[in-house]
Amino acid sequence: MLRNLPPVTRALLIANAAMFVLQWLLQDSEVTLALMLWPVGSAGTYPGAPGFEPWQLVTYGFLHGNLPHLLFNMLALLMFGAPLEHVWGARRFLLYYLVCVVGAALFQLGVGLWAVSEGAPAYPTVGASGGVFGLLLAYGMLFPQQRVMLLIPPIPMKARTLVIVYGVIELLLGVTGRQPGVAHFAHLGGMLFGWLLIRYWRGQPPFGPRRRRPPPHIRIVR
Repeated sequence: MLRNLPPVTRALLIANAAMFVLQWLLQDSEVTLALMLWPVGSAGTYPGAPGFEPWQLVTYGFLHGNLPHLLFNMLALLMFGAPLEHVWGARRFLLYYLVCVVGAALFQLGVGLWAVSEGAPAYPTVGASGGVFGLLLAYGMLFPQQRVMLLIPPIPMKARTLVIVYGVIELLLGVTGRQPGVAHFAHLGGMLFGWLLIRYWRGQPPFGPRRRRPPPHIRIVR
């Protein structure tokens, strides 16, 4: 099955699985802690908290809290990532995925900075969910009428509807705090940065239409 997948999707699946095995072998060692995404200013808040480092903007996206967390994200990566890579190609797909991962991290850093300033305990963020939610958004934009099946509950719906439903749910859970321990604003950050990148590629607002050079035989008079 892995041989039939496009190369970047296959590589991401293997990398996430390998990192999960490494987490299991090392447990909460200094190495794994340094790869998690920590809030700015969290260094020394409690023993073992290394604080924020720039590489964490990417590395946190290859770590997971437990096996169900990994399996859910990898299933979504398989479902939505492979079709997108077939359409975009390997380079553009990888760029999009990493932009969503980093965008989700930036959103989470903003939330973490506010939480730490309010006296809340600092905790790290792990998981590919920011990138996966970006893939979900892109799938809904490129294949809006494609019908997909939810796992829980098993309800079929159009991809565009699924994106809207998940976006609203994440926003409500993030604002109300009904599901603590889940980085809902990171999910929204992944979706937002993915949306902005697609708009940029299409030359749409807020970036504006791309200017096209006129053919050499046409002279523009202003």
